[in-house]
Amino acid sequence: MTDVTRLFDFPYYQLKHKPTDAALVTKYNGKWVKTSTQEYIDKANAISRALLRMGIQKNDKIAVISSTNRTEWNFMDIGILQIGAQNIPIYPTISSEDYEYVLNHSESIYCFVSDKEVLDKVNAIKDKTSVKEVYSFDKIDGCKHYSELFEMGYDESNQQTVEDRKSDVKPDDLATIIYTSGTTGKPKGVMLSHWNITSNSLDSIPRLPIVEGETRVLSFLPICHIFERVLIYIYQHAGVSIYYAEGLDKIAENAREVKPNLMSVVPRLLEKVYDTIHAKAEELSGVKKNMFFWALKLGEEWKPYGANGWWYEFQLGIARKLVFSKWRAALGGELTTMVSGSAPLQPRLSRIFGAAGMQVMEGYGLTETSPVVSVGMYANHNYKVGTVGKPIDNVEVKIAEDGEILIKGPNVMLGYYKDPEKTSEVMTGDYFHTGDKGEIDADGFLKITGRKKEMFKTSGGKYIIPTLLENDLKQSRFIEQIMVVGEGEKMPAALIQPNFEFIKDWIKRKKKNIGTSNQEIADSEEVHNRIQEEVDNCNKKFGHWEQIKRFELTPDVWSVDGGQLTPTMKMKRDVIKGIYKDLYDKIYN
Repeated sequence: MTDVTRLFDFPYYQLKHKPTDAALVTKYNGKWVKTSTQEYIDKANAISRALLRMGIQKNDKIAVISSTNRTEWNFMDIGILQIGAQNIPIYPTISSEDYEYVLNHSESIYCFVSDKEVLDKVNAIKDKTSVKEVYSFDKIDGCKHYSELFEMGYDESNQQTVEDRKSDVKPDDLATIIYTSGTTGKPKGVMLSHWNITSNSLDSIPRLPIVEGETRVLSFLPICHIFERVLIYIYQHAGVSIYYAEGLDKIAENAREVKPNLMSVVPRLLEKVYDTIHAKAEELSGVKKNMFFWALKLGEEWKPYGANGWWYEFQLGIARKLVFSKWRAALGGELTTMVSGSAPLQPRLSRIFGAAGMQVMEGYGLTETSPVVSVGMYANHNYKVGTVGKPIDNVEVKIAEDGEILIKGPNVMLGYYKDPEKTSEVMTGDYFHTGDKGEIDADGFLKITGRKKEMFKTSGGKYIIPTLLENDLKQSRFIEQIMVVGEGEKMPAALIQPNFEFIKDWIKRKKKNIGTSNQEIADSEEVHNRIQEEVDNCNKKFGHWEQIKRFELTPDVWSVDGGQLTPTMKMKRDVIKGIYKDLYDKIYN
């Protein structure tokens, strides 16, 4: 592994040890197109030669914005990095104003975009930035196509300069600046070195059930997010085929085509898959419906490693054959492991998918830690429901006196770009302050208990940890999003976005006399009463001072475009409180 110390070493390692004719696979015009390891490297080198001819110097910044994961992203990534420049990945879903901020703050001088939608947002603010030119992966009238770089780099006469630039890149050199989608204020630019990310990738490898050269992977989480990006480097190291999904709406279809063994997911996706399956089951009748809900109840009691005994395992075998096999078939039939990150996963979903034979390994990390801190692994009893696994090798986790999780290791960022003050706020010596609270159990498993900053006091001086209440209530199929409020107020309350899709189906099934527009659902006393039952059940698990005394339903879907969520689907608490100030005032006045 020592011959991989910089990010662009990964494809070369693959070429030497596990070359494949399907290193990267993307669907174009309805057909999966494979790129071999050799072609991957050849095209990255052509990009590098072209960038040199365009005058790119060491430490120049080049932005890449792609709506979906695709092979071109990897060509650009390696082509940029191996000449000592930096790849600045930008979330496609942020606003034009945020594009302007990130492009200016990073001082990006070229920008590569995937499609017309992203191009339009960039063009709207390009004149206010230092970007000299925009290139597109798709062919778009009026925009330079990125293939022009292959033509410019076809002549190999400056390849030696590329090799010299590669040799000049040191493991501790800056590789990328990733702008975190902050829940408050402007995004912060997290500076990560080649070794930050490379060491994290290498140290995470033992946790993934990968058969080198054989495992098939379906990738759809945004590659601009460090979680998916690290996984992509890991897959390259293992010489496995990476299939890029066409988009969130095509995951099931693509999975049936690709038949992946491994996928990274976010909890929201699993919740959606589960809700879809559950809704279809409600339409069944007789024996089939009884069989489904028997299997589901069995799944909710699942424990790993046969801990429930032989009789449970015997019943589970029947449930897997008659019910859960259909779940797996819907995702290609060969999926055995999903790695989950970015948000807490409901333990109930861990159990149900585990029972179905698709174990969900929950992990924990932050952009500032490159990102992996810990992750579960089914082998060797390194998996426990409700935890985020054990810390990976070379990463030290310490719990501070106030319960905050502190991280030390080669994965901790270089700092925030152009912001030494904010950097010093989160560092104590070599320890990074995560802002998360957690605990390590007797077996060494890390459990996340909440956000330090999100704790608040009521006017009575009682501490409330909103995430505990929120995570419990999000298990309800009636609730899509929930934000617990009440700082400085006499009691905790909540703003709730109903699961409109599920409720519309519920209205239809139960033949309720309720309008089905989002506004009518939010205003419905009957819907409010039904959600009150969910809140009452949750409240039984908490102390009297913690219980949600009142709530209001919002009439719209919380989204990135609506401003309520960050691109990584985290709630912007202050923004949400501002948007629904009338509902907040209704609760407390």
